[in-house]
Amino acid sequence: MTSVQGTVVDIPTEDGTADAYLARPADELPHPGVLFYQDAFGIRPHLRSMADRLAAAGYTVLVPNVFYRHGRTPVFDLPEFIDLDSRPDVWGQIGPVMQELTPERALRDAGAYLRWLADSPLVADGPVAVTGYCMGARLALRTAGAYPERVAAAAGFHGGQLATDAPDSPHLAAEHITAELYFGHADDDPSLPEEQMRRLEDALTAAGVRHRCEVYPGAQHGYTQADTASYQKEGDERHWAALLDLLARTF
Repeated sequence: MTSVQGTVVDIPTEDGTADAYLARPADELPHPGVLFYQDAFGIRPHLRSMADRLAAAGYTVLVPNVFYRHGRTPVFDLPEFIDLDSRPDVWGQIGPVMQELTPERALRDAGAYLRWLADSPLVADGPVAVTGYCMGARLALRTAGAYPERVAAAAGFHGGQLATDAPDSPHLAAEHITAELYFGHADDDPSLPEEQMRRLEDALTAAGVRHRCEVYPGAQHGYTQADTASYQKEGDERHWAALLDLLARTF
């Protein structure tokens, strides 16, 4: 397996400085870039291990702290194993911070992350891929629509609120997307009911976006996150296969 090096980097944005975790093969050579969007719990050991796994497959992976306006990582005081049934107070910390990351701020930040990847000697020339989890799936979809010339592929897993009836719903970016997309939906996810799944599928199809949306049976929102009570091994393994396949086709 490829040896991996992980470091913390700082990314200048229009609103400050975002800390980020950078994982890459330890050969000092440029590799295809992947912008990795966190879930709501933020950068922590499990997310870093996911980035390391992607890096071992031959990619330079950037995991920005999207909540940097509220401090450097760790933004929240989380237990090693996250079970919201036993720690309902966790959402009390996270909810307000999520609300403050408006689509406008998120896309401004996305431009900074993409510029950093473009300028890094550790990233191969050309467009990058984006992957995101939970809220990160929304960010991946929005980023693909806002920066089509920079995003060649985008994936989202157990994303919520992807296709609402709001005037700024993420799925409305479909008409601008040129990337190939993949979504792995949880089938037990109140944040993405069947109505939204259909709306997303219809929007991508109507816009002529190359895409595949799949529902993972028995999977809960958060099924890829092994440090949470929502984890599902089968869904997680399927997600890795789908993501690595998408990246292999892209690069």
